[in-house]
Amino acid sequence: MPEAQQTLVNYLTPTIRTVVRREVDGRDRSQGKLFKEPRIYNHLLSSQPLSFNLFGELAEDHELASRVLREMTGGRLARVTAIEFEWSPGRSNERYTNDGSAFDVYVKYEGPAGEPGFLGIEVKYHENLKSSTKDYRLRYDEVAAEMGCFREASLPTLRQAGPLQQMWRDHLLSGSHRKSDGFADACFVMVYPELNTACSRAIDAYKGCLRSSDTFNAWTLENFVTCLAQHTEAEWVGLFRDRYLDLSRLPL
Repeated sequence: MPEAQQTLVNYLTPTIRTVVRREVDGRDRSQGKLFKEPRIYNHLLSSQPLSFNLFGELAEDHELASRVLREMTGGRLARVTAIEFEWSPGRSNERYTNDGSAFDVYVKYEGPAGEPGFLGIEVKYHENLKSSTKDYRLRYDEVAAEMGCFREASLPTLRQAGPLQQMWRDHLLSGSHRKSDGFADACFVMVYPELNTACSRAIDAYKGCLRSSDTFNAWTLENFVTCLAQHTEAEWVGLFRDRYLDLSRLPL
């Protein structure tokens, strides 16, 4: 800093830098979006810049985004209509989860019959899921009951501070947003590297808390990048893989 902020060298392409300028430095910042500085600019391995490097090009190319996400969702999504970053339908709003939760990436789409839906996406890289716990709120139980996808016996575990709580809160945010705002479909998605065993263990444990997995999914970064490469030959896909997934260059 300040060179990292001035040049946005943390970001892989001019298009992604344009999205970052709009979201972080421009008008979208006034919409309650919270970006952690200075690491949004100068931290090469933070998950928030990673979100931009993974979805920034897709935010500007909805045709490509539709092809990729249609495959990743098994045809659940037909056409992407918008992609946002660090997005919430309403922070600390009682219509939702009445806390500060937000999605790292938010994808609005139309389903196969034109029905409105969205993906609320949480992106992880090196994080162990232990540093973002919040105080339990009664509203969480209300939304969980409305969603009907949680095992009753698992609720005490989900309420506790620990690696499952953030997933639960974001999942609840997607459920409350779907009901309150009239979406026909919604899914909360965790995106993480396959070698992050803290994430994979937590995801497996979280799946065990669910009666139904229709509103929850998990994708590895590796599978997502493989899917991207099948739909575009753009250089940025290789640049992303080199930075975040080529661990052969690490001194071990």
